[in-house]
Order: sequence, then C-alpha cells, then structure tokens
Amino acid sequence: MKKLQLENRSYKELLIAFKDWLGILGYSRSAKESYPNCLKEFLHNMEQKGYAKLNTITATNIKDYYKYLKERPNQRTDGALSKAALNQHQQALRKFNEYLKKHNGKPLPVHLRAEAKKEEGWQTALTQDEIKELFEAAEHSYVMRHVCLRDKAMLVALYSCGLRVNEAVHLDRRDILFDRELVFVRKGKNYKERFVPINYRNLKILEDYLYDARSEFYKANESEAFFIGQQGKRLGRQSFGNRLDVLVKLTGDSELQEKKITPHTLRHSIATHLLEQGAPMESIQRFLGHSSLETTQLYTHLVESLDGQNI
Repeated sequence: MKKLQLENRSYKELLIAFKDWLGILGYSRSAKESYPNCLKEFLHNMEQKGYAKLNTITATNIKDYYKYLKERPNQRTDGALSKAALNQHQQALRKFNEYLKKHNGKPLPVHLRAEAKKEEGWQTALTQDEIKELFEAAEHSYVMRHVCLRDKAMLVALYSCGLRVNEAVHLDRRDILFDRELVFVRKGKNYKERFVPINYRNLKILEDYLYDARSEFYKANESEAFFIGQQGKRLGRQSFGNRLDVLVKLTGDSELQEKKITPHTLRHSIATHLLEQGAPMESIQRFLGHSSLETTQLYTHLVESLDGQNI
C-alpha cells in the first residue's frame, strides 16, 4: 500500500511527523517503514470515506476499517492478510495513539482484539515440571562448574525473569540490583526500560554465578556483560539457544525433546504459569514489558493445555 496518496494536508503532515517521531525514538528501519505505511492506509481509507479530521473518527469507523483489512487481498502473496500483518496494523494505530498523547492530541478509539498467532512454536509452553527438569539438568550440564552456574543463571533470566533473549544478552553486571531484589532491563523492546522483580531463591542463583563463576571465564573482568562466553566476550543470542538445546537433551525427557524449544519458549512459559496462578493481567503485562494489554492476552489460550503443577 506504499503507492496510496493522501490528499488531506493535515493527514500528510501527521504522517511525516509520526515517522520523524519514530526516528527520534530510535526505532528500527523496518518499524519506521511499516508503521507509517499502515497508518497511511488507514488515513487514506478515512479520507476516502469523508473523514477529514481525526476527531470525527469513531470506534465504529475503525472496526469497519479493520473488517476491510481482513477482507482485502494481500498485495505480496495470494490470499488475505496474515494474522501477523493484521496485528501489525493494530500496533501501528496504537503507536500512533502514543504519538498523539505525547503531543497533546486526542487518541483514536482503537478497540480491537489482537489476532491470536498460530505460527510454529507459538503454542509451545513448558509445564512447571519440565522447567524443573531444565534446572536439574543445569546442575551437570558441563564438566566445568562455572559453565553449569551460568546455565542456571541463564534459565533464571529467561524463565524466572521472563526476559527476551536480547534483553538477557545485554544485561550488565550492574543491572542485578541485589539490595532491591530487582533486575534492570535497559535494552527492552523498542528501547523501553523496566525493572523486573526477582525472588530470593533466583537472586541467589544469579549471585552464585556472578561472584563464584563469572570470573572463571576468559578475560571476564574486562567486560561489563553479565553473561560471558568462553572467549571473554558478551554471550550472544545463538549461544543462549545452543546452551538451552544442551539442557533439553540432558533432561532425558523424550517428550520435552520433541518440542521445539527456544529461549522465547521460556518467556511464554512463565507468562502462562503466572496466569495459571491468578496473577492480574496488568501485572503480567508490566512484568513482560508489553506495550499493550492485548499482546499479553495472547498467552491466555496456552493455560488450558498445561498441568498447572507447582514446583
């Protein structure tokens, strides 16, 4: 929909300003392309229907527009828009609302339910017993003890703290606030920072790694990175995945090994377990660092498929 042309001058100016704002906030190149393109299609649709001002657009208008999106053909491939693409259009409107609020504008009445993703691996969540198996495997995951302690700390970051793998990669030593029982996430999605609470048991695992094991890695003291690799550099995304694969194999659990488990699976799992235990949706949203509650609600469909056994 890049070829769509806006005639409304105020809409044109809003679109330019929105894209500039995304650039100032440091969004990726793809986000700076996709969000404005989605917004342009929305504004073009409103323009064609005679809505020349944002304050005349109603919730019904937006729902009708979303119905149009679900029915219009995909411009790149045969068929309709994917659920991921529909969610992207929703996210663009919500991001535009953030822009309006920051600039004292009235936000649009966006009342849309996020599309549940069905991509491969989305429905994969581990039971609490399976999580326990991974922690037990980390006790003997390598011949050198300091690697075992790092593996346990990795599980704490990805599962107990619910961090995205990129957030775990960019943890620094100073980000573990032992006195406050918090983990500071400075490299969150869309550059959003947050504090994640952590209980004493998991904090002790991080403490054991930081003070008893981390210094055993080559040139560890020359880096501020919390997770260090064998070459003395910050542990990368691929290494997190590789170590998790090792732990899965070491469990000896054939059912667990058949699942497609990634570091993000652990994040899915803690979200599901918190829902099982009755945690408020808003609290889980803050814990995971989601921009919208709708994203958090996508986890609710996982709950019925798990045992709910406690560890």
